[in-house]
Amino acid sequence: MSPFQLTRTLAEDATGAALRADVLHGLTRTPKELPPKWFYDARGSELFEEITRLPEYYPTRAEREILVARSGEIAAATGARTLVELGSGSSDKTRHLIDALLPALDAYVPVDVSESALKGAGEALLAERPGLRVHALVADFTHGLDLPDTPGPRLVAFLGGTIGNLLPEERREFLRAVRAMLTPGDALLLGTDLVKDESTLVAAYDDAAGVTAAFNKNVLTVIGRELGADAHPEDFEHVALWDREHEWIEMRLRARHALTVKIPELDLVVPFEAGEELRTEVSAKFRQEGVRKELAEAGLTLARWWTDEEGRFALSLATVG
Repeated sequence: MSPFQLTRTLAEDATGAALRADVLHGLTRTPKELPPKWFYDARGSELFEEITRLPEYYPTRAEREILVARSGEIAAATGARTLVELGSGSSDKTRHLIDALLPALDAYVPVDVSESALKGAGEALLAERPGLRVHALVADFTHGLDLPDTPGPRLVAFLGGTIGNLLPEERREFLRAVRAMLTPGDALLLGTDLVKDESTLVAAYDDAAGVTAAFNKNVLTVIGRELGADAHPEDFEHVALWDREHEWIEMRLRARHALTVKIPELDLVVPFEAGEELRTEVSAKFRQEGVRKELAEAGLTLARWWTDEEGRFALSLATVG
């Protein structure tokens, strides 16, 4: 059997259909919104990689610090023979975890909507770790997931604080779906950005170099290319703000003047008033007790909790029960 396998469970046009549905729904509601997953075409992914290296953007560095320091403990606590990573992307940070789990680790199962990202990451991992098996899944894990037949115990990793992009009810559904994948002895490793002072949080999403602003506006480029929308990035300004009530950051695009966006692919005309805002991302921040409660509601028990030295980011290990 080849050490690299790839299974596609996502229909060929699933991404295009989802984009059309999200744009039609999001731009005809009040207030307007689009999901953050549409930032990530090739250019958006490049911009996000640049963001992770900015001085203001601490989450990637903080999470990597935890993985470097604690991967051995995670491996010892789980004894995982299969590592499943949801939204794996380049699998860059995960290498620390893979190395700690070896040689007991039998299979790595990266899950992503990008086939090219999965192939690139899988080939790089196998070149460095020839004893590993990689079974990549081209899938949207937010719509259920059938895992390949690999040995347990399994460790499902959802890193990067991406769970914060889900609204509370979406998080509940997601965690229940993860619980349904797990059997006794399996575990979930969850990355969560933590509540901290407002100035640090806002700066992380509104950097001085303007990289996050370009990343935010890239969603307009995506819908322009894919749907023919005449949405011009220069007509909007980037906005990042802290919502104290919900304890999340919101990214928005604010119309600089009254304008109309035509989307021929959807036969849609979208008016914007001057100053009107389009929400493009929610990024929730967490506290330990809140994470414990959300896990418990899904039937998971918070077993271990690790943070970086400054207490900015956390990795939590949750078990079934």
